[in-house]
Amino acid sequence: MAVAKVAAPAAGVGVSPSNVRISNGLKEFLWQLDGIGRGHLLDLGPARQTTITFFIERGYKVYTEDLLTTWKNFLDAEEQRKQGLPAGADRSELNPASRAERFLETTLRYPPETFDAVLMWDILDYLDTDLMTRLAARITTLVRDGGVVLAMFHARKPEAFHRYRVLDAQSLELIPASCPFLPQRVFQNREISNLFSRYRSSKSFVGRDQIREGLFVK
Repeated sequence: MAVAKVAAPAAGVGVSPSNVRISNGLKEFLWQLDGIGRGHLLDLGPARQTTITFFIERGYKVYTEDLLTTWKNFLDAEEQRKQGLPAGADRSELNPASRAERFLETTLRYPPETFDAVLMWDILDYLDTDLMTRLAARITTLVRDGGVVLAMFHARKPEAFHRYRVLDAQSLELIPASCPFLPQRVFQNREISNLFSRYRSSKSFVGRDQIREGLFVK
């Protein structure tokens, strides 16, 4: 996994400089997409019109799935169901592994190899292990050969949670937001490599803000 240092963030028009980061991962992601041409892109964050428009203008059909919010809603429903069970009822399917399986039966229901590109952002840092590993495997099945995934990993547990918005071909806006989950882990390089072991190549870009951008080509 090649590692490159990223320059300090630059300001975007109408956006506070402190909320903008120069993204070499995004630049590489777009370079890979230029080689693919038109296709389908999946954004695993909340729908941002500027991000959607940015990729539509490049010939991509954009799908969005705010996975962290969907997961939180699923857990809330699970907790209500659990509280409604009678004493002595079978609770075996409420364990984390079974819960993760049932969640993925209800979301990301796309045929294999649907997408040419996936914006995963930093959501793997916030999911429990059972869902995190299953989600990474699911995304792998959804990406076509030659497709690309952009993911982010915090080199240390973050003090604040952010959503991301594409400003231009090399800049991301970090939007402060509330998160229903605490950071679950700080990934080591080997753990990231194992999660994306079915991809034929990868690159990593480490910023001064301790965010590691991973680019994975299947």
